[in-house]
Amino acid sequence: MASVLLVCHSYPPVIGGSEIEAQRVCAGLLRRGHKVQVICSGGGAMPKLRSWTDPMGVPVRQYGDGTRGRSGAYVYAAGVLAWLWKHRRQYDLVYFLMPGIQIAAGVPLSAALHKPVLMKFSGSNEVNKLTHSFLGRLQLAVLRRWAGRILLLNPGMFEEAAAAGLPSAKLSWMPNPVDMKEFEPASRELQQSRRRELGLDPGALIVVFVGRLAPEKELPSLLDAFAKARRQVPEAQLVLVGEGPERARLAQLARTLDIPPEKIRFVGQVIPQAVRNWLQAADVFALVSRLEGFPVSLLEAMATGLPSVVSSIPANLQLIRDGENGLAASVANADELSFALERLLGDSALRARLRAAARASIQDRYSTEAVVERYEELFSELG
Repeated sequence: MASVLLVCHSYPPVIGGSEIEAQRVCAGLLRRGHKVQVICSGGGAMPKLRSWTDPMGVPVRQYGDGTRGRSGAYVYAAGVLAWLWKHRRQYDLVYFLMPGIQIAAGVPLSAALHKPVLMKFSGSNEVNKLTHSFLGRLQLAVLRRWAGRILLLNPGMFEEAAAAGLPSAKLSWMPNPVDMKEFEPASRELQQSRRRELGLDPGALIVVFVGRLAPEKELPSLLDAFAKARRQVPEAQLVLVGEGPERARLAQLARTLDIPPEKIRFVGQVIPQAVRNWLQAADVFALVSRLEGFPVSLLEAMATGLPSVVSSIPANLQLIRDGENGLAASVANADELSFALERLLGDSALRARLRAAARASIQDRYSTEAVVERYEELFSELG
């Protein structure tokens, strides 16, 4: 069994795809008998503690108070170096998740200590961004030389990595996991129960988005498409679960598009454990981003059995086969998105077919157990 040190800048209770992925992978490794230690940076939503054990049993050590800017990054990186050296006999390999100065400092030290290094990039354009700064190029240089394996999420990221000079022999595909037991399809009775709990219309046809209200999510096109689809399907309702800088703009756009207040709901940020309830209350999931790495929210929706409308970007098309287990439309094309929404909302038989196909298509490859097995194979190769 391996003893793994996972280094990530942020970790739950911070809510994000990378943070949730880190927690699920660590918990899965613990269940299979491995040892895990997480090192992260503090501040923000993080507990005011130096060390704690999270609700899934994962031990976490925090360095720094989340101070923004270079000084906070240096404090965190210094903490990573201190842990690597002081506890060098307590771990077998180091897994870096999320770029930052800790990569430039921690990867060479890990190599000097003869510890295999994994690094995962968690989003499209992350590798490309590193080429635009000295610190980023330094991170790429140390990964090029000392990383045992560099993990990526989609075909576009492999192209970015090749363009940045990362050796193809070091590149591997590693998806994000989903908890298939937690995200179960809802019966009609459970769906109605969720709607009562959440104050949703029991007779509505609900389209749900889960994620950050940020520009890359292309939510104006979703609102435009929903406004068009609602004319054909008047019982449709749009629910946006998440928070972000675009909220005020989106609320104004909803008014401009004459979407009645009772037909659109801005839920705000919720704890990760509550996401399942919103998915189980819905009829259709929508993710129309122009940029994704490997969308955890889409995985969770598919596990819940929701038919999805997605943008036709590489990250989404890894999961969605248009017409087989979901529907795809061009990025920021409100007419195509509206047509897809109208098809799903107006055809219960289509929703039922895609609902079953969605969950079945991810069961074997993306469950937490399947993904953790891929990590175990990597550990054996690098050990």
